[in-house]
Amino acid sequence: MHELGVTQNILAIALRHAEEAGATRITRLSLVVGELSSIVDDSVQFYWDLIATGTLAEGATLEFRRVPAMLRCNDCRHEFRMDYESFLCPRCGGSHVAIAGGEEFYLESIDVDLPAPV
Repeated sequence: MHELGVTQNILAIALRHAEEAGATRITRLSLVVGELSSIVDDSVQFYWDLIATGTLAEGATLEFRRVPAMLRCNDCRHEFRMDYESFLCPRCGGSHVAIAGGEEFYLESIDVDLPAPV
């Protein structure tokens, strides 16, 4: 259910930037979603289709780019992809690891149509 609030925020950001640019229409939004972020693409798309109706963003395409979960070894600083089976550093065998990526969720870009020059 938290996707509704997140989607409303994305729409507000997109509309604000589109209006500042003098856009006539928002055509595409690129979203970066970390594997650990708990964001469900289909839910965001569902809410988007509902709340964008009647705005500059109606009919805009949402593109989701997934970012893998990454860990960083606090002993040797090596970063590696989390495999959910072992949390040991593959370089030094250390067990002192921290999340280094995969929690992201942000709007990367907005594509818009601008009015024809006069």
